[in-house]
Amino acid sequence: VQLQASGGGLVQAGDSLTLSCAASGRTFSTNAMGWFRQTPGKEREFLAAIARRGSATLYSDAVKGRFTISTDNDKNTVYLQMNSLKFEDTAVYYCTAGRETWPPTDYWGQGTQVTVSS
Repeated sequence: VQLQASGGGLVQAGDSLTLSCAASGRTFSTNAMGWFRQTPGKEREFLAAIARRGSATLYSDAVKGRFTISTDNDKNTVYLQMNSLKFEDTAVYYCTAGRETWPPTDYWGQGTQVTVSS
């Protein structure tokens, strides 16, 4: 399974941004997709996950209420709608997919940079 994230960029605090991640390959083998982020010197942080079948979602406390994860299964794409962005949301954002892991961590995309200016 290959994952290609896009949509990162430079925004101002308070702005919104939507990240996309297109999955290709053996996508039928995956049951969930998700998003993590990482800043220099820190471990990767889980943000959100969604089951590809059904409507189960999971959010970290850090983003619950501000970020929304969704999928378009016909396009094998997962989205992360980010609202009310803060300076501390600056990070490299990674999309993930999983077969049996929850949050999904079996496959990782290359990451997309999000920079929030204060």
